[in-house]
Order: sequence, then structure tokens, then C-alpha cells
Amino acid sequence: MAFEITEEMIARQPPEAQAIIRLLLARLRELEGRLPKTPQNSSLPPSTQHPHAKPAPPKPRSRRQRGGQPGHPKHSRTLLPTVKCDKVLSLKPTACRRCGQALTGHDPEPWRHQVCELPEIKLHVTEYQRHRLTCSDCGTTTCAPLPVGVPTCQAGPHLIAFTALLMGCFRQSKRRVALFLETFLHQPCSPGWVVKLQQHTTAALQPACLELAQQLPTQPRLGIDESPTKEGRSKAWLWTFVAATFTVFAQRTTRAATVLTELLTDSFTGVIHCDRAKMYGTLARARLQWCWAHLIRDFQALIDHTDPQVRRLGHDLMRATRAVFRLRTQARAGPLTRRQFRRRMQPLRKEVEALLLRGVFSGNPRLAGMCQELHKHRTRLWTFVDIDGVEPTNNASERALRPAVIWRKLSFGTQCASGSRFVETMLTVIETCRQQSRNAFTFVTAAVQAHLAHQPSPSLLDGV
Repeated sequence: MAFEITEEMIARQPPEAQAIIRLLLARLRELEGRLPKTPQNSSLPPSTQHPHAKPAPPKPRSRRQRGGQPGHPKHSRTLLPTVKCDKVLSLKPTACRRCGQALTGHDPEPWRHQVCELPEIKLHVTEYQRHRLTCSDCGTTTCAPLPVGVPTCQAGPHLIAFTALLMGCFRQSKRRVALFLETFLHQPCSPGWVVKLQQHTTAALQPACLELAQQLPTQPRLGIDESPTKEGRSKAWLWTFVAATFTVFAQRTTRAATVLTELLTDSFTGVIHCDRAKMYGTLARARLQWCWAHLIRDFQALIDHTDPQVRRLGHDLMRATRAVFRLRTQARAGPLTRRQFRRRMQPLRKEVEALLLRGVFSGNPRLAGMCQELHKHRTRLWTFVDIDGVEPTNNASERALRPAVIWRKLSFGTQCASGSRFVETMLTVIETCRQQSRNAFTFVTAAVQAHLAHQPSPSLLDGV
């Protein structure tokens, strides 16, 4: 049975008991108003939620079985051209499988079956014997120098690039990388030697990464996000700047706007896709597009609230948001022209802004603060409507940052500044090569070769 404490019941108590009861009731209402934060109604990453603690599905489960459905197009592995095979064996039957009659002839279209196998993995080792000779006149000894491009770290460019990608792309620890080299390549290795190869890779890739960073102020649109990490015992943040054809990562020990000023300078006049963090508002000449994916989670938090007034506004804002994305989908697919999209967005803009005003003057502290901020900077919600090519969400930088977040969870951050430089350079090269459909291993190898030969570093802007 429900039991309700009324004011009449409280009034019959002593003054001290009345104060205690009212204090406890206020605390109870505060606790009831707090929501259990989930990735669906907050900025918590999905990895914080237990895999078995999934919410109830919003729609009934499909009766179809898992996997491919009857009638779907067949997908099979593409065979290599015959000329690219290392060995081709022609197999012909000698007798009929039914009557045993001898068979002769040739099938113009034989059934092709290919088997891929790893060759014996063996390092190619070159020994340089540097003779030290003594001058017969003055007695000075002279040792022959190494040829240009020969590394002093006892690892060639391919092995250096391979080791760096094991850590930077495939997220293996230094001890695991050393174990891999010993197990599969029979190369004696220690974590200290892996660190030395890491430093060679950083020095080789830094010119290409600095060249990309210098192009950031000239970009018309950038997706920016940051994620907390560690550098030794200090807090640090990994920043990502996503442009149309490249991505730049930067790890800094601050989350302040000084990082934006350092990389974007005062000349940046483009559009920034971002969340509602305060530091982005310090860029006076930039135009912001606040991420609607973050807004959807905030509106879902309102829907999950226990206060009916908060829930009602959350449902109204979510309904208007779905209408906004339906129009966005139609404009992207083609039925709507850009002019029609802008015209049909006008009533939705007014509806959302009116709902935000309703929250501002609701008198509800759960609504007033958030709605006031959104209404005050409401132009930052609609930049994607006013400017062509701008997306309503910041999903590009979220996707670029996800591998870095997984790496951080596995490695617990970096231990020093040199480790941070390795992280930012490797992530920059890997993500940029993915955007440009380049082979990251080929590029890192070429950069290491150029560095060892004291030649200009290859550029990630070639052909962009």
C-alpha cells in the first residue's frame, strides 16, 4: 500500500522533527530525480555499460533467423587471377567415375580452387663488416662508415614500420610486440629495443604530420573532439581534428582553448562540428555546429526523468528532432532540393526554439539551465541548414577517435612526452591513410626510408 506523508501529519510533530522530515523529503525528491546514466541518455561511452545490461528493445523482435535470408545476393571470396598465383597445378581425371572408361581431352573452363598459405617467415639479414685500418704515416686508425640509408638500430625500414603498426594500428603492447618478433621472426627482441624503433618512427613521420597540422587553419569544415587520457601521472587529452581528406591527432596536457589557438590560429574562419564544450566558443571567427547526436542523448535523459513536466518537454523535443532528421534524409537522398529543404525546415526551427523557450520559463531547474543555453546559442543548432556540406552531427570525429579510445583503455595512456608524440603521429597517419585509401604500411616504410637516407619525407597531401 502507498503511504503519503501530508503537511497535516508533519504539522502535528515537534518543530525539530518537522525540520528533519522536510529535509529528508527534499533529499528523497533529489535522489528520485537523479537518473542512472547510460550511453543512451548521456555522454558515457558504450563500453561503460555491461554487455548483458542492455535496455529492452524498442520494437518487437523479428521472426527471421540470423544470417543471410533466402533469396539474398550471394557473396563469395574473389579468386586471384591465375597469372598472380605462385603455382598452378592442372588436375585431370584419368577414368570415368561411373564406368571406368579412360578419359582424355582438355576442359576450357576448369573449376578453380585456390589455397593460400603463409611462406616460411624468415628475416633477411645483411651484415656490414666495417674494417678499421691504421695509417702507415701517422698511425691514425680509420673505420669505414656505413652506407647512406643504413640504420644504426639494427632494423631495416620494413621492420621498423611493421613494429610501429603492431603498436599503433593493432594496439599491441611493447612486450607483446617483442614476443611476436621473437616467436614468428626469430629476432631477439626486448621492450627497450621496441621503444627505440618507436622513436625512429616518430622522427620519420613528424614532418608529414606537421604539414597536415599547418593545413588545419585553411579548411572550410572541421570535426573536433577530445578524450581524456594519461601522460605519466598527469592528466592529458587526445584531440582529433577531422578534415575532408585528412585527420590530425594531438595529445596535450590541457583541455583549454589554447590547444585550439595553437593549431587553428586566429585565421580559421570555417565551420567546426563539436559538442557544447565552452572552449569552442572562444574562436571568434569560426562558426559552430553543435552535435545533434549529443542533443538526442540529452532529450532522452529528459524522457527518462521522473518529473512529468520534464518528460513531456523531452518527448516534444524528440518528436521535433525526428522530423528534422527525416527532412535531412530526404534532402540527402534527392527528393528534396536544397532550397526546398531550407523552406521546410523553417517551421521546425521555430517549433524547436519555442519548445526551448517553454523550458526556459518553466520554472523547473532541471529544464531552465539546459534550455537557456540552447536557446541563447540557437544559431549553432542550424548551421547545417544555412551552409551546404555541413553535417548535423559530429560523428566523423567520434568515429576517428574510437580506435584511439580503445588503445587508451588497453595501454592506460603514455608514460612520457615521447610516447605521446608517437601516439599522435601514428594515429594521424593511420586515419589519414584510411581516408585517402592508402596503404599505411607502405607510407610508413617510405617515410622511414627517407628519414634514414636524410631525404625529404613523403607527403600525405599528395593528390589531395
